[in-house]
Amino acid sequence: MATSAPRTVRLHSEDNVIVCLDQVAAGFSVEGISVAGRIPRGHKLATRPIAKGEPVRKFGQIIGFASQDVAQGAHVHEHNCGMGTFERDYAFAEDNGWTPPSLEGLPTTFQGFRRRNGKAGTRNYIAVLTSVNCSATVARLVARAANESGLLDAYPNVDGVVAFTHGTGCGMAASGEGYELLQRTLWGHAGNPNVGGALMIGLGCEVFQIPRLMETYGLKDSESFRQMTIQAAGGTRKTIERALAVIGEMLPMVNAAAREPIPVSELSVGLQCGGSDGYSGISANPALGFAADLLVQADGTAILSETPEIYGAEHLLTRRAADRAVGEDLVKLIRWWEDYTSKLGGDMNNNPSPGNKLGGLTTILEKSLGAAAKGGTSPLTGVYRYGEPITRKGFVFMDSPGYDPCSVTGQVASGANLIAFTTGRGSAFGYRLVPSIKLATNSEMYRNMTEDMDIDCGEVLDGLPLEAKGREIFKMLVDVASGSRSKSEQLGYGDHEFVPWQIGAVM
Repeated sequence: MATSAPRTVRLHSEDNVIVCLDQVAAGFSVEGISVAGRIPRGHKLATRPIAKGEPVRKFGQIIGFASQDVAQGAHVHEHNCGMGTFERDYAFAEDNGWTPPSLEGLPTTFQGFRRRNGKAGTRNYIAVLTSVNCSATVARLVARAANESGLLDAYPNVDGVVAFTHGTGCGMAASGEGYELLQRTLWGHAGNPNVGGALMIGLGCEVFQIPRLMETYGLKDSESFRQMTIQAAGGTRKTIERALAVIGEMLPMVNAAAREPIPVSELSVGLQCGGSDGYSGISANPALGFAADLLVQADGTAILSETPEIYGAEHLLTRRAADRAVGEDLVKLIRWWEDYTSKLGGDMNNNPSPGNKLGGLTTILEKSLGAAAKGGTSPLTGVYRYGEPITRKGFVFMDSPGYDPCSVTGQVASGANLIAFTTGRGSAFGYRLVPSIKLATNSEMYRNMTEDMDIDCGEVLDGLPLEAKGREIFKMLVDVASGSRSKSEQLGYGDHEFVPWQIGAVM
């Protein structure tokens, strides 16, 4: 029986590598090139000799430099390709025009929860927030008791009670960037449109004081926001009893919210990727980018983050900036991260991870070019700090680490009511407050983890147009926003993914 030729793809006419979609055996001929050694699936093959020090190009962009002479037909990876410095042409706002995709045949509304402040939620939770790690156990016990005791049985419109616990709030500076960041993160979760009511529990003597948070945001105890401390309540047991009583008082108000038709312009989707591989920038990420363009065309919001994972691709985003100021704001983030990693004795190429490299990604430059594809092609309308409320519609960027739970935590604090998460290796992820849909970059992994993955983007590698897959993703976003449960929700993910970004000294 004849063996079918392995599939390869050339992403740009100027590239000196191609991507092997299937494993290629030594001695096999690909595009008329004799392969010197086995090339794993998702990895790169040199299409011509590349001299030591010469740029290696993929996507028509520099992904690294040859660390030794590379022969035609050789496997190109970390053994012969590494990082190097080169100038980026930021060309601020020079390419911010775009061709909007057609919305014909796509839903224009979803069934969501309209809040009193005008925001729209895709879920309806009661959040139990903690000001400090000392109140984490109490918050978890409160949420568990509320969800398992039958307290919610009479309130079908309430999705549940979820605890947001963390390991900071004390032993930290009482002012500065780290403190402000935690404030934004906690209040952003209390005010997320998927929250119908919020209860904050503290210890009482911590650095991060609840009264100070309330003063900062002009808050008062109300039917939708309450607060207490373990010390003032008289200890653990009494705090739990009081907290359950407060939740009982909130439930009728939260349950009064019912799903109603809401324009898709109220969707705010956090764009994420984790466990990336050599297919990510070819299939799932650009397909999600097309869905993001559809959302922007519908006047919704698409949030790209993970600043270390656009490093080396930021010049493609600055070109799309709505104006020069937006583009310069993005470059400032890049410079901050270069300084931050340098001070800590690291470097930006510490990312990709071992799993990324096994999947075919060699440098952070290559990974970033694929990751940036999640942002589609529309103009970049704004750049935001971690957890900062997003006030502009369209395609925006929010600063965050590349660590997925930490990045998503910031996006949710900024107002995301959905998450779209691409993965090539099979990342196990979900977020209790905001439903996440999982997009597999390749069909083999999708079949292996079908109970975890919502959409198979590997079909793009088999010839399905990106537009068709992007429209499928958009429809699923609307479906999940309307109440259908994503795979991660069905599996119960989300209790441990609240990870606020910690900056500053532990005192």
